[in-house]
Amino acid sequence: MTVASSSTPRSTPPVAIAAPKAQRRTGTRVGDGRGDGALAAVFVAPAMTGFLVFLLWPTLRGVYLSFTKFNLLTPAKWTGFDNYIRMVNDPIFWDSLRVTVEYVVINIGVQTVVALLIAVLLQRLTQSVWLRSLVLTPYLVSNVVTGIVWLWVLDTQSGIGNEILGALGLGHIPFFNDQHWAIPTIALVNVWRNVGYTALLLFAGLQAIPGDVYEAGRVDGASEWRMFWRISLPLLRPVLAVVLIMTIIGSFQVFDTVAVTTFGGPADASNVLQYYIYGSAFGRFQFGYASAMSVALLVVLSAITVIQYRLTRAGETDLG
Repeated sequence: MTVASSSTPRSTPPVAIAAPKAQRRTGTRVGDGRGDGALAAVFVAPAMTGFLVFLLWPTLRGVYLSFTKFNLLTPAKWTGFDNYIRMVNDPIFWDSLRVTVEYVVINIGVQTVVALLIAVLLQRLTQSVWLRSLVLTPYLVSNVVTGIVWLWVLDTQSGIGNEILGALGLGHIPFFNDQHWAIPTIALVNVWRNVGYTALLLFAGLQAIPGDVYEAGRVDGASEWRMFWRISLPLLRPVLAVVLIMTIIGSFQVFDTVAVTTFGGPADASNVLQYYIYGSAFGRFQFGYASAMSVALLVVLSAITVIQYRLTRAGETDLG
């Protein structure tokens, strides 16, 4: 009996082993949780620093300068609302705003329709990655390079575009040198560059629509055209609203293409607001007045964004 009892192994209750492990795991999670905040702060710090230095501070500085007379050579002198009063009475400012609105209407109207068409074709006909890359290619070209290339292509004397028009018997058209053609030409050049990116955003929105919805439409005998108007477009509304907000804000800030093609001409026909602000600041060293116009543009874009967001119900979706 003594030998048997001594050779019999004593079992350890599983609770005695499991409990310390559970406690150690709990303790580890608590310890990691305390360090998560510091680790997150390390990763967020570069982005936050860039936001404060390159966005928030220049914005606040610009708002302050809008109430001053400042030319870089002398200290800023507080003038109150003088710059804003001058802006309201400045006919060139209002003409620049009109030209900018004309550009935005043409650019957004054509770009949205063409991008939506491309997105639907990508979804319904092919989803080739190579084709999507090809559509996006113009967006990879900078605005300056795009403007210079199209300036050569549409040159009145020797541009290949006008050569083709001449061969077709349509005559040469001064696209960038005519008051009536300048803004539409600049708008269409930027449509060519940005339409692929806009189309891919809309294509991503179309991909999020469940296929069962289209299957139900086919069962009910709906045509492709009817499914587009009754299914695709309503369900694409939130994405389309956000895309419109982004493109409108970007269009109001057009500058590069004008700066390398028309220089605001002819006869201020393409003198968009951003180009007028640039000329006031770096051409005439009226930084206070330029800042006032920049603040006015910020207010206009903020109001447009809020109104458009609410009217289009961009934060809601019809997918249940």
